[in-house]
Amino acid sequence: MAPAVAQDEPTPELPAAAPAQPAAASTEPAVRQPYAMLGGEVPAGERRQLAWSAGYYFGGVETPTPVLVAHGAEPGPTLCLTAAVHGDELTGIEVVRRVVYSIDPKNLSGTVIGVPIVNIAGFQRNSRYLPDRRDLNRHFPGSPTGSLASRVGYSFFTQIIQRCDRLVDLHTGSFHRTNLPQLRADLADPDILEMTKGFGGIAVLQSAGAKGTLRRAAAESGIPAVTIEAGEPLRLQPSEVDEGVKGIETLMHRLNMVERNRLWPDPQPVFYESRWVRANRGGILLGQVGLGERVRVGTLLGTVTDPVTNVTSRITSPHNGRVLGMALNQVVMPGFAAFRVGIETTEEAATREAAEQKDTGTGDEAPASPAGDDTEGELDGEAAVPERAAPKTRGGKEPVPVGDDEDELQEAPVRGEEPDDDDE
Repeated sequence: MAPAVAQDEPTPELPAAAPAQPAAASTEPAVRQPYAMLGGEVPAGERRQLAWSAGYYFGGVETPTPVLVAHGAEPGPTLCLTAAVHGDELTGIEVVRRVVYSIDPKNLSGTVIGVPIVNIAGFQRNSRYLPDRRDLNRHFPGSPTGSLASRVGYSFFTQIIQRCDRLVDLHTGSFHRTNLPQLRADLADPDILEMTKGFGGIAVLQSAGAKGTLRRAAAESGIPAVTIEAGEPLRLQPSEVDEGVKGIETLMHRLNMVERNRLWPDPQPVFYESRWVRANRGGILLGQVGLGERVRVGTLLGTVTDPVTNVTSRITSPHNGRVLGMALNQVVMPGFAAFRVGIETTEEAATREAAEQKDTGTGDEAPASPAGDDTEGELDGEAAVPERAAPKTRGGKEPVPVGDDEDELQEAPVRGEEPDDDDE
């Protein structure tokens, strides 16, 4: 019998491969990282108090400076608010407190860093100055090997300011003077110009800022910065505080950091020029105008009466404009800067003229009046220490040290030597 022939069995068909399925998209929201600075961390959606050490000790004792940080649940810019760089300027302290503590970090996009009292040593002594009698706001970005003021400025600038995307530095008038709430800003810088538009109706005064001021050092490092000037030193003035809070909250809304739009009844006035009008005689100053008042050439601003001879002299406005700053009623000497008159202009003209000043190298000070009496940046009766500008970088790079300036001690002015200007 023939052997059976093996038959090939049909190969079973393989099932068709299932089409590739895309990887399932993660439904988990991205986790926002904590904000780390000054050796601490602030979780997203929370507010914490950190501490900055200025780095000067006596007997091993130092008072740390509180730094308030609100770290938003959503990404956004980092806005820094600083006050009391001059220890006798109180209004900004309250502005920073109200702004930071009114924020709900869970509804904040970005981060707000608030330093209510930068010059805590001056604040504790009711003094404008540091313990070495220097004006801290003439020593930024500072130097790690310079004077005490330069070292403090360097520490603050490198540890805090270089973390900012934008800076608002709050000040008041100085030496028994008061200011209409206003921004000081370098309108030749497009980023700073754009920033000023976010403050609603607060007046803007073109000013590049004196060398060594915090806002100028920040701007030269690529951080848009402005100063809010409001009110007088050694006082808390509710209306000026309200104006500062409203302006900063308006800015935060424009930066899409918060949903808190604030309405302003009047458009924002811009002043490219301003002039101090001085007393020609000594005596008792009595003002006849108020802050913000519009004046014309010949308007009576105030009188100065000699208390012995009873002779009265009049101070009249040589310009059409508005009163941006003024001395409080007090005893004055000849040459005393009594009333600051701002000359209003358009945004386009202010931007153009600011750029022209920068191109010609004259932007560091206000245009001189016929008497040459309006030098920007000598508000303390102190010449600004010539320090090199910081490099135009951000993101943790150190500013260029400016060297030792121990031989340029700047003492507080005596009465009767008040400054040409009250800018920062």
